[in-house]
Amino acid sequence: MSRAEAQDDRAGESALTAPSTAPDPGVAAGPGVAPDPGARAGQGAVRSPSPLWSLGLFRSELLTTFRRWRTLALLAVLAAVPILVGIAVKIETSDGSSLGGGGGAGPAFISQISNNGLFLVFTALAATLPFFLPMAIGVVAGDAIAGESGAGTLRYLLVAPAGRSRLLLTKYATVIAFCLAATLVVAVSALAVGALLFPVGDLITISGTRITYAEGLGRALLIALVVAASLVGIAALGLFVSTLTGSGIAAMATTVGLLITVQILDQIPQLDALQPYFFSHYWLSFADVMREPVYWDDLVKNLGLQALYAAVFGSAAWARFTTKDITA
Repeated sequence: MSRAEAQDDRAGESALTAPSTAPDPGVAAGPGVAPDPGARAGQGAVRSPSPLWSLGLFRSELLTTFRRWRTLALLAVLAAVPILVGIAVKIETSDGSSLGGGGGAGPAFISQISNNGLFLVFTALAATLPFFLPMAIGVVAGDAIAGESGAGTLRYLLVAPAGRSRLLLTKYATVIAFCLAATLVVAVSALAVGALLFPVGDLITISGTRITYAEGLGRALLIALVVAASLVGIAALGLFVSTLTGSGIAAMATTVGLLITVQILDQIPQLDALQPYFFSHYWLSFADVMREPVYWDDLVKNLGLQALYAAVFGSAAWARFTTKDITA
């Protein structure tokens, strides 16, 4: 999409969703435009937008994000991962042999796929969580603010009386919605492929107990929600990086670079004292959902750590964005 097209697109959306066209006080006035003396004196203040208008802004952001070819391509790649894993396992076990693996955690779920297709959901999430899912989140989060600035459409968004805080919160909510959508795309694709290529039915947990297929589906949904929640930290980090630059590509590259760096550092034994504080350290703890009873210790640590990253980098993004000069 060209810069002119992006401007026209955003301008049309602002005109449809905004209840008024009063300029944001933080946006620099154009050349030759004198400041409003009434506004300077406290008169003619911009009225607070209604909750319905805020929902309209959120809806507009969702539509803008999910109709981009880049977003659709990311979702297509994520959906393809379970398909490739399922086909590979089917070919490998076509002669009746079984796959190696064990221990029950993370990628070791792959050894159970040929016995029950539902395990493809757990395997696909374990395979995509270390890199593919967070990379997709980093791309969307990094482009949230910087992409608008680079395309010259950020000022159009601030023309509507949303306020910078409300706009930033809407952007973050959109990224969180993408986290959930991306995770569900992987899970649903894996569920469909697993049911198509392998038998389904009651399954054995990591602890060796048998649960029904319906209960297994419930645990698969819970695991998908846990994985989506595990991505809110990298989402907040990417949003903060996005407020630091006017280039969407630079913000996306920086966020993905930080992701790779943290993943590498999390594998160095000499840094074991710091590793529990890395946002990716407890990502694979979702495997504990498949124990009987469920082990909650690492799951709670993971969710708490993600909440901490969201609070810290969300606050940093707010502090940066609300004091930033918007010239594009």
